[in-house]
Amino acid sequence: MLLFYQSNIEKTPILSEEDSRHCVKVLRKNIKDKIHVVDGLGGLFECEITKAHEKKCEVRILSTKREFEKRTHYLHIAIAPTKNADRIEYFVEKCVEIGVDEITLIQTKHSERKNQKTERLEKIAISAMKQSLKAYLPKVNELMDFDKFIKTANFEAKFVAHLSEDAKPLKDVVTIKNEILLMIGPEGDFAQDEILLAQKYDFQLVTLGNSRLRTETAGVVACAIVNAFN
Repeated sequence: MLLFYQSNIEKTPILSEEDSRHCVKVLRKNIKDKIHVVDGLGGLFECEITKAHEKKCEVRILSTKREFEKRTHYLHIAIAPTKNADRIEYFVEKCVEIGVDEITLIQTKHSERKNQKTERLEKIAISAMKQSLKAYLPKVNELMDFDKFIKTANFEAKFVAHLSEDAKPLKDVVTIKNEILLMIGPEGDFAQDEILLAQKYDFQLVTLGNSRLRTETAGVVACAIVNAFN
C-alpha cells in the first residue's frame, strides 16, 4: 500500500501539487485508479482518481477507516537541536517511523544551535508518516526555552536522559503509560542546574545504556524503548 497525504481530504478531495505530481507523473496513475490517502489525524481513505492532473489530482472517497493503527499511548519527545541540522532531521524521520506523537525542540544552556526551521522538519515528518504506513502526523513544535518547557510540562510519566550515577536505565523504569514525556539534551548534555530544575518538576533521571550516544541517536533509542513497552 502506498500512501498520499491531504489534511483536509474530506472537504477538499484534491492531492497537493507534490503528491499529485508523484501520483500522476511518476506512478502514472490515471482516472478510476484506486489510491490510499491519510489525513494525519488517524483517517485512512480509499479513493478513486476522478481527474488525473499532475498539479491537481482530484479524487473521490470510496471508504474510510478511523483511528487507523492507533497506539495506546502518547509519546512526546523534547530534544535540543543538534549543531548539524541533518542529524535532527534524521531523528525526526526515524522517530516518526517508529512511533511518536509530538516533538518539541528545546533551547538549553549547552545548545549549539539557537534556531531551527520547523517547516523542514514537518515535511520530513509527513514523508516518514507516508513511508511507514501511518495515519497520524506527529506535531512538531517551535523551539522553546528549557525553563519554560519544564514548568508547563504536564504528563503522567516524565523522564530526562542524563549521564548520571543516580539515573536508572529507561528500560527498567518505563511502564505502560498513557502519556509519556522524554527529554534529550544537547551534545554537551544538560547543565546541572537544568537537571535540578527538571527533578523539582518531577522528571525522573534515566540512562539509555552504557554507551555515550549522540543526541539524535539517543532520541531514536528512547523512542524505540518506550514503544517496545507500549
